[in-house]
Amino acid sequence: MIWLINPLRRAAPIAILPITALCAIAATSGPTAAEGDFPTEHKGLAVEQLGVVPADSMARQVGLDGHVLLLRRITIEPGGQIAHHSAAEVPGVVYMETGAWTEGRNSGETEHLAGETFIEDADTVHWFYNRGGEPASALVCDIKPAS
Repeated sequence: MIWLINPLRRAAPIAILPITALCAIAATSGPTAAEGDFPTEHKGLAVEQLGVVPADSMARQVGLDGHVLLLRRITIEPGGQIAHHSAAEVPGVVYMETGAWTEGRNSGETEHLAGETFIEDADTVHWFYNRGGEPASALVCDIKPAS
């Protein structure tokens, strides 16, 4: 409870939202997506492989058979998109290099700007748009099954 002090009257309490309610409001930063209301194919996308730790090394170094550690630069052109996908079996870290990507999830949208980092964990199901006027790129480091 916060107290508001009015110099002409005595102090009066003001009710405020609990911090959990404020966090829940802040976590939803855009419109929610209806089931099936997401891109199903890539559009305006360029993927550049920057480095790879091969499967044999991943097995010897960290005991992870049949997987590679991959570093890529992914660029979405203006109006482009990355299709709906899950990271359930592909953990990753994304560093926004230039521009902005709008990430869509069933719970809403979040804009990721140059200089920001976010993760793709076992619970991540999302898609992306570039709604800006310039190409937007990110460095993506993830562990993928070897092909």
